[in-house]
Amino acid sequence: MHVRILMFILALSWLVACRSAPEEVALDVTIIVDGQEESYSVSRGLSVDQVLANAQIELGPRDRVSHPLVSPVLDGMRITVRRVSETHVCEQEAIEFRRRRLPKEGLPAGELQRGQTGKPGLREICYRVLLEDEVEVDREQLGIPTTLQEPVDEIIFEGAAERAQPIEIVGRLSYINHQNAWTISSNAANKRALTSAHKLDSLVFQQRRDGAYLIFTSETDETDEFFNEMWLISTDDDAEAVRMTPTDVLAADWRPRTGNKIAYSTGERGSGAAGPRALNNLWLMSIDLESARTLNIEEILPESDGGLYGWRGLTFTWSPAGDKLAWARADGFGLVDLENRRLTPLAHYAVFHSAADWVWLTALSWSFDGQLLAGIAHGAPLGDEPAETSSIFDVVVAGADGSFSAPLSLAAGMWAAPAFSPDLSARGAEFGHGYLAWLQAREPQNSMTGDYDLILADRDGSNQRRLFPPPGQPGIRKRDFGQIDRQLAWSPDGRFIALIYQGDLWLLEIETAAAHQVTFDGATSNPIWTN
Repeated sequence: MHVRILMFILALSWLVACRSAPEEVALDVTIIVDGQEESYSVSRGLSVDQVLANAQIELGPRDRVSHPLVSPVLDGMRITVRRVSETHVCEQEAIEFRRRRLPKEGLPAGELQRGQTGKPGLREICYRVLLEDEVEVDREQLGIPTTLQEPVDEIIFEGAAERAQPIEIVGRLSYINHQNAWTISSNAANKRALTSAHKLDSLVFQQRRDGAYLIFTSETDETDEFFNEMWLISTDDDAEAVRMTPTDVLAADWRPRTGNKIAYSTGERGSGAAGPRALNNLWLMSIDLESARTLNIEEILPESDGGLYGWRGLTFTWSPAGDKLAWARADGFGLVDLENRRLTPLAHYAVFHSAADWVWLTALSWSFDGQLLAGIAHGAPLGDEPAETSSIFDVVVAGADGSFSAPLSLAAGMWAAPAFSPDLSARGAEFGHGYLAWLQAREPQNSMTGDYDLILADRDGSNQRRLFPPPGQPGIRKRDFGQIDRQLAWSPDGRFIALIYQGDLWLLEIETAAAHQVTFDGATSNPIWTN
């Protein structure tokens, strides 16, 4: 009896225990990730992150989940995981070219001529791109676009409508226009192109003293062996330019009173984007004027490093009698000792540090008697800045015998370009008479990019007067900092100064200050005026 009661109690206890235990319930969950959709049965009470972990789904630091990771899982829940990544992309796009219509000398008024075919440029733009499941959802530009190739402007030339006045002139005035040689004789309206298919680089553009011949350097596209060629051309009608032997020429000039002798200096192609590297040599050669063939050549100065900034090289200028040769480089100017074949300094100064890829050198001018040499000296700083960065440039005159060097106009500016006039004294006079012209900076401490006025004075700097431009007009400006091109030239009779103003050639009368525009297309440079 007692055993039966005990068994009944145990059976009742088991039954009660079974009825009190909760039943295990499974939840249906769908996970969408990496382009796949999977269904799972999971236990109640799990969180979203636990479910993802049990499904062996790893989350990246940028991944986005449709539900908070700590939220409990509910039956029928659809959990979406979006893979988020970042990448950098660079794209290239075209740069539209400009269309320009420019006036040009030598074309009939209104006539059009294609000067240059336009070509689009190319630039690269880089972005930070945000992706969700490999689909771009956002992008941010990184920095500024990088220009891979500059566009080439389309240029259409139009014949200039303006015409120069037929002002009578003496001698021959030549100049560069649109990278070709032009010349004027008899009167200012008598303009004529000497070349039409050359690309004059302005390194050499020299006219023989009688005006009969020109030498010039021209770019070449035919070879990479040299960066330019030197050419000879007669200024007679219909003459053809003849190529000379020297190449890679940085400076050259006719030796006066010799007829066929030319001094020149050479360089070599620079590495990368750098310009030519000067060899700082000097040669004197005689040529046949018909064929331009070299008859004789002798070395005056051997190759050298040229001192500080010597890669720019030297420029050379003959005295009127051809018995002295002046030189200029970054730290001074002086004379070439032709007998002992060395450089003799007349003026020394600190080089000018331009923080650019060009080097400043002074222009030089001889007095008509060959006794004086005018140039520009880099002056001492006004404050405590380094001498190499001084903004002061003075017009100086040095005795050719080395007896003195004195400032003539303080703080004239780095492009002052002093130029002595011819002898203006009456024939048979005991003493010569002449002027000195230079460009005076309106803001001497901003002379590199600022405006200038043309100043005329006696040879000793006295009796200064402004000749051009008229009051209220923009000043004269330097265009190409890397070139020692001529900005002005005296007429052989001293009645006019030829001046480049806003890219055009002007004739200025000394006595009346009357100004006459000669070219009208803004593409003129390097005037040279001889008998």
